[in-house]
Amino acid sequence: MVRVGLHNSHEQVHPSALLAATQQAEQRGFDAAMCSDHWAPWSAGQGHSGFAWTWLGSALASTRLPFGVVNAPGQRYHPAIIAQAAATLSAMYPGRFWVALGSGQNMNEHVTGDPWPEKDVRDARLVECVEIIRALLDGEEVTHDGLVTVDRAKLWTLPDVKPLLIGPAVSPETAARHARWADGLVTVNQPPEKLRAIVDAYRSAGGRGEISLQVHVSYAPTADEAFELARSQWAGNAVGPPLAWDIATPEEFDAAAKDLPDEKIHEAVVVDHEPARMAERVAELAEIGFDAVYLHQVATDVVVSDEKHPHATATVTPAPSSLEAFVDLAAEHLLPVLKQVRA
Repeated sequence: MVRVGLHNSHEQVHPSALLAATQQAEQRGFDAAMCSDHWAPWSAGQGHSGFAWTWLGSALASTRLPFGVVNAPGQRYHPAIIAQAAATLSAMYPGRFWVALGSGQNMNEHVTGDPWPEKDVRDARLVECVEIIRALLDGEEVTHDGLVTVDRAKLWTLPDVKPLLIGPAVSPETAARHARWADGLVTVNQPPEKLRAIVDAYRSAGGRGEISLQVHVSYAPTADEAFELARSQWAGNAVGPPLAWDIATPEEFDAAAKDLPDEKIHEAVVVDHEPARMAERVAELAEIGFDAVYLHQVATDVVVSDEKHPHATATVTPAPSSLEAFVDLAAEHLLPVLKQVRA
């Protein structure tokens, strides 16, 4: 059966509210959780970006759920630091932690002041980082001189159960490359034909482990409210690659998303005001070949004024408890349907 998890968007919701929602999700029958790892939000209107690794310690300590995080080693994070962080969480919470390792986005990485590399360089740098992290988790002393530099690094606290190193992909090409090193794959909702291509590319290239799907959804009581919530909160994400990898600030994302066609929003977000229909639509995506589905309600706890953020079109302002309300709705209407899908 497909496992159902809750995605925690640090870009949109205060970390305390995310923690409360995750604890509630465990009580209501969710099987797992994951979170983003951003320096900045996708839009100035989202208004948050808590530190994922601090939050993960609290989340793992206060629930019994397995957790994952999507991370980009190589620039903002040195791979030895990520290896140490992942090893410590895995040592404390055996078998409950995984980390997805990607090539990153300029929005999160430019804060170091280092130049933002071209995509082929970023991809090569990621492979180096994965090799370094694996070697450290194996207990080796690592010295490396390449796109990243490591000098005589060794982890002194190793986990009994190593964390899975997952490959995040939004294209078949990236999925196939990740199959060379990843313990599993995670992607995000896109048109079904593209999701099938991603799954097929990973498996055809010999990809092992489970494949997970993070599904952005926008639920509100009416169709108009649900769509306006999706546009105001997730249009920046819907801009998509390659532009999304190179934009440097939330304000630039707002500008790029200002005139985004409605159909692009619908490609990036499952928008619906009828819970039963939303459950069916997400189940259809899960049936493509996913072992786990992580639900992300695209809501924020920040009140946005048009004067402060002129590019934001937030006609819907969810209350701080909106994520917890979605957890209740999902537990009643989505989980019973999704958990019937066979992985």
